[in-house]
Amino acid sequence: MNPLQTLSIVLGAGFSSGLNVYATVATLGLLQRFGIIHLPEGLQVLSHPLVLGIAGVLYVLEFLADKVPYIDSIWQAVHTFIRPPAAALLAFGATGAAPEPWRWGAALLAGGIALTSHGTKASARAAANMSPEPLSNWALSFGEDILAVWLTWFATAYPTMTIIVVAVLLVLSLFLLYHLFHFLRRALRKCAET
Repeated sequence: MNPLQTLSIVLGAGFSSGLNVYATVATLGLLQRFGIIHLPEGLQVLSHPLVLGIAGVLYVLEFLADKVPYIDSIWQAVHTFIRPPAAALLAFGATGAAPEPWRWGAALLAGGIALTSHGTKASARAAANMSPEPLSNWALSFGEDILAVWLTWFATAYPTMTIIVVAVLLVLSLFLLYHLFHFLRRALRKCAET
């Protein structure tokens, strides 16, 4: 794998791990398992049936938890401590051929990107949970899952474009985080007044 492809996986898998780490792991593993891509040696374990099975079961749990308001919020809070480290591990594995400082740098970069995408997801979900209807939560959940799987595949197929797409997604995430933070602050202030 050349450096551009490796960077693409670090960025793409980093962002998608922040949305749904289990879908990211399962997608990478299935792409390797069916010979669509050839992952770096440090990530080839993702195609092992045990890893795929665990990722699949955890994906189903996340899929169900994402649809239930408030359970979803608890799930997001717990995954603040799972998604960024998992993204960092994926990046560390993807850069196995690189010198040690580059591997650690890639891990930190992917973890930070995952934290940003996860923070945006969790904040959007908290805002959606303030609405009494379940459709917004379901639409967000389906959209996040589709984006996670698509971006993971895209990172393996179109490395140069992935770098651009992730940069745009990061800018969009930061914009949304800024506005969601202000929305949440106004909502909490309004609740405190009543």
